[in-house]
Amino acid sequence: MTVRSIFNQLRMATGKKSNSKKILPQEFNGEGKRLSTQVAKSMKKYFTQLDGEKATDLYKMVIDEVEKPLLESVMNQCNGNQSSASKMLGINRGTLRTKLKEHKLL
Repeated sequence: MTVRSIFNQLRMATGKKSNSKKILPQEFNGEGKRLSTQVAKSMKKYFTQLDGEKATDLYKMVIDEVEKPLLESVMNQCNGNQSSASKMLGINRGTLRTKLKEHKLL
């Protein structure tokens, strides 16, 4: 995937025109902070709160925390249109349906 195609997908996903201000990664979460920074901060806090206990199913926990609100937001933005949502997300419509069912959004 080229940088240009990634930019075009981001532009389409946010509804920005090609001549509008570029979308910077730090603007993605709406608070001027990178999502990756926020995740790292949350994980550090999570491990601190475990107080020596072993974490289990950590990957699933994080994916579920991020994926469900992502799917809800995109489906809302696309007015429930799964074809548009799958294009916006860059995934197959069948995969989107599976994920919507997994999160009880369908």
